[in-house]
Amino acid sequence: MRQKLKTFWHRRARWQKALLGLAGFLLAWPLVMTLVYGVVPVPFSNVMLLRLVNGNGLHKQWVSMDRISPELARAVVSSEDQRFCSHHGVDWIEFQDALDSGDEGPSRGASTISMQVAKNMFLWDGRSFIRKGLEMPLAYYMDGVLTKRRMMEIYLNIAEWAPGIYGAEAAAQYHFGKPAAKLTRREAALLAAVLPNPIKRQAGKPSAKVNAIAQHILDNMDGIDAYLACLGQNPQL
Repeated sequence: MRQKLKTFWHRRARWQKALLGLAGFLLAWPLVMTLVYGVVPVPFSNVMLLRLVNGNGLHKQWVSMDRISPELARAVVSSEDQRFCSHHGVDWIEFQDALDSGDEGPSRGASTISMQVAKNMFLWDGRSFIRKGLEMPLAYYMDGVLTKRRMMEIYLNIAEWAPGIYGAEAAAQYHFGKPAAKLTRREAALLAAVLPNPIKRQAGKPSAKVNAIAQHILDNMDGIDAYLACLGQNPQL
């Protein structure tokens, strides 16, 4: 009996050690890899891998910010995160508005670009307070480690713009048959319009709803040129 108890406690200790090691790895992975991705292109994200396992394709091509039309960053900020340059990862004004709206959990409208990068790279899709609870500290950390320009560069290269189509270059080729550097102002607005639901929305063949959203983004783009300073881009572009 004593031998059985000894064996039980020994096995339990080994499992506890293994679980602690796994927890330490899961904690360290995003902290370390954020530093790595500050200088190295992101080869894939958690969301890409999860979608791939579920049967989606994986088409992407990393390009630098210099090879992406400034209009796309302007459209994305106008649509997704108008206080991108002024917050530190989480926009508490938008988050409070989302909570006050009475939705079942935080909406995409409360997600900053930093939070979306954290989610795409290290977490998973879905609307839940659990994911938000992990997403927020990660967003703060990443925003403190990465420059705003690098954060935007990563986002534009890992965001999904159609089923299995990741990154601005693949999206521009898929929807418009041209490189991301050649995107027009309207094409950029159309791409930004599909971001909340790239599975159902089409930028290349937009529905009336997508056209209306794109027009709203276009109407707002001139008012957010201040963001260009934190990306090191010329507001006149």
